Amino acid sequence: QMCVEGSFAVLQLLLNIHSEQNVRQPTEDVMVVEGHPTTLTCLFDTTSPSPYLFWYKLANDKPIFMLRRDTFSPGETTTEFKDRFDAHLNVTGKSVPLTIQRLQLSDSAVYYCALRPTVTKVYSGPLQKL
Repeated sequence: QMCVEGSFAVLQLLLNIHSEQNVRQPTEDVMVVEGHPTTLTCLFDTTSPSPYLFWYKLANDKPIFMLRRDTFSPGETTTEFKDRFDAHLNVTGKSVPLTIQRLQLSDSAVYYCALRPTVTKVYSGPLQKL
């Protein structure tokens, strides 16, 4: 459901966090304004000194791989998301915030991060949809 105030369309980015290890999102619903940047925070807790973090976007209940960040390489971002999406892995602070530039209405979706790659079923509970 979109809220429109004047000429600004307000997007709601929903974050559902799923991982076999401890990954958490302080705020689940983020209200943002179209055309502006926003950052979605993901905090993680792992004993691994070299964690691999992944961001996904859900479309039709299926995960779309967005990007991977790790300590061994610059990481990987799929072509679809290279232009406006980025994330920086902070191993010391145990966070991997996702930054979205120039928000578009089509960005309104469920996003989540994980400590491991997701291949099969990704979320066992109900998903909140727009």
